[in-house]
Amino acid sequence: MLALAAPLALALPVSAQMRIDVSGVGASQYPIAIGDFVTAAQVPRNVAEVVRSDLSRSGAFRLIDPQANLSDSSPIDFLALRARGADAVLAGSVTRITDGRYDVRYRLSDAVRQASLGGESLLVAESDLRLAGHRIADWVYEKVTGEKGIFSTRIAFVSKQGNRYRLNIADWDGENIQTALSSNEPIISPSWSPDGSRLAYVSFETKKPVVYVHVLATGQRLPVANFKGSNSAPAWSPDSRQLAVALTSSGLSQVYLVPADGKGLPRRLTSSTGIDTEPRFSPDGSSIYFTSDRGGSPQIYRMSPSGGDPVRITFGSSYNVSPRISPDGKLMAFVTRKDGRYLVALRDLITGTERIISDGGLEEAPSFAPNGRWVMYATQSGGRDSLMAVSIDARVKQRLTSNAGDIREPTWGPLPK
Repeated sequence: MLALAAPLALALPVSAQMRIDVSGVGASQYPIAIGDFVTAAQVPRNVAEVVRSDLSRSGAFRLIDPQANLSDSSPIDFLALRARGADAVLAGSVTRITDGRYDVRYRLSDAVRQASLGGESLLVAESDLRLAGHRIADWVYEKVTGEKGIFSTRIAFVSKQGNRYRLNIADWDGENIQTALSSNEPIISPSWSPDGSRLAYVSFETKKPVVYVHVLATGQRLPVANFKGSNSAPAWSPDSRQLAVALTSSGLSQVYLVPADGKGLPRRLTSSTGIDTEPRFSPDGSSIYFTSDRGGSPQIYRMSPSGGDPVRITFGSSYNVSPRISPDGKLMAFVTRKDGRYLVALRDLITGTERIISDGGLEEAPSFAPNGRWVMYATQSGGRDSLMAVSIDARVKQRLTSNAGDIREPTWGPLPK
């Protein structure tokens, strides 16, 4: 039996509503029947509906209506479900126990072999019933596809309404929004720590860009880069001990390393006559990718965190910026300019092949999902900023919009522990 805890103890809830519009389907879809979980009394959240929504939006599943509630402890009519086209069946129950928590049980079965594939019991507070649905969807996704699900992950993004900026945290689908910081000055470049407990970002609240580290559970904030000039573009090292940042303390923007606890002096990594910015660690920590115009136009380079000569990575366009490396280290998402349009591209770091995965033309700030199967980015349409998540094969797209103004600067959090 597993217990779930609220992920953001001290964040402020907000009334903003997100809308998600999904288009496209995966190259193959797995047919699964998911009925409402059996309950003995009224439950404030339909857990099975959360599971259905997650799996449907992934593009990897085709939902079959079982036309009945399905309990994890009752016999299942596999022949009837097979006749409707289901290859798998998810059944469950939700029971309120004496201390006010809920016992959420589920079981996945192979409808073809008429055999159980496993299941679990989750003991959750009422406020975590939606999270329980995400966890179940993660379990089913991994069981069927062999890859980690991302439904219980979180995203961070910046919203702007009027002159008010907010650093928000939400479920992967834009629900359950909470605000970590609100300011009349811009907030940019949020970046998750590898364990998901902290966010680094740039705030202009002192009338200049300063890099902060924000502990989400307590709200504690620490300025870790507040040097002369501009302090920007923070990115965590895989061990969470350092941040790569862009500083102008010595003149033009260059890449430095600073301690994540704010103690100690910055260590300079690049020395060029151009602008070096947007550093990003590879997942294994062996390389830092960054944007530089040292060659005459903005391009992406790679170097060792210990220093040395950078190697240019991108070609084929006079504008390639904002490198983001996939969790397995094999792909790089970035923004490229093609025929005057700013698009998100993927580069295979092994073969060097590239392909475009966006089509809006005003894209920025790509971010990989922690399983590497999705890329989220900011885009603009009709004069409004919104977020788009696209599968790496570009077959499935999800647009997130908000009634609370423009939303931008997305960053996808890590898998929950």
